[in-house]
Amino acid sequence: MSKAFAAVLAVASLACSSQLHAQTFPSRPVRFIIPFAPGGPTDILGRLAAAQLATAWGVGVIVDNRAGASGTLGADLCAKSPPDGHTLCIMSVAQAIAPSLSRNVPFDPVKDFAHVRLIATLPSLLLVHPSLPVRNVGDLLALAKARPGALSYASSGSGSSSHMLMELLKLSGNVNLVHIPYKGTGPALIDQVSGQVEVGFAAIVAALPHAQAGKLRTLAVSTRERFPQLPTVPTIDEAGLKGFDAGSWLGVAAPAATPREIVDRINLDLAKAFEAAGLREKVLQLGGTSMHGTPQEFSAFVRSETAKWAKVVSVAGIRAE
Repeated sequence: MSKAFAAVLAVASLACSSQLHAQTFPSRPVRFIIPFAPGGPTDILGRLAAAQLATAWGVGVIVDNRAGASGTLGADLCAKSPPDGHTLCIMSVAQAIAPSLSRNVPFDPVKDFAHVRLIATLPSLLLVHPSLPVRNVGDLLALAKARPGALSYASSGSGSSSHMLMELLKLSGNVNLVHIPYKGTGPALIDQVSGQVEVGFAAIVAALPHAQAGKLRTLAVSTRERFPQLPTVPTIDEAGLKGFDAGSWLGVAAPAATPREIVDRINLDLAKAFEAAGLREKVLQLGGTSMHGTPQEFSAFVRSETAKWAKVVSVAGIRAE
């Protein structure tokens, strides 16, 4: 047998094996790791994804909440699982930020996962206390420049999405605000509503009740596109900080060496679920927007997000606490 013919046979054998993997997948219950505690939007959307996959496949998709270290523990467990499609996990902006904050993160969000699909983005609202004499982003930046270091902003913790968003705003607008970290979104919003802290970013689902009650004033939404449920709220990009586009997001990932055919199969089944009107509406109710795209597009997105937040962490001199 010639070497060329042997090579052709090897390629054909590999192709047949990959097709067989896809045809027989899943062959047993699938573990679906959510690297955060139950109850938040990430957990709720993760459970929705798991339930839809279970229906599509006719096998159990078992949700496994593995909270700890800001999403690092569960993500690492996923990355180190057998790459056969029977372990999936939620990947979020937290995993893209983590390696920039600490050298001890045991995974690379770009290299150690097969990125299946981006399923939702969750914009944040830029909020101020009503006593602050600002009505838009331009007013806020002007006040911050006139009073450098006098204004404070709340976040749900050092290294959190709300912390990173404000640091990106500070860098983009060349202003200085003092960071006041809290242990969660709830405590941060309580002190902002009371007026102890003037400014902050918060996820729509948490912030909207306070804004609707007039306890906080909404200046802008953090993503490039306006949020469909708040069509009159401008984006920060529209307010003059061109290119500003940030917020929380989540997608589904698998261990890096998971066969491409299985990744494509999961992507397709997630697409059918999250493009359905009923599930899109549930995502909107949680303050998010359903997304679409290929595994390759999600990989490029994770790479871009990891690089973006690495730059913010470096320039701002942020350190994990």
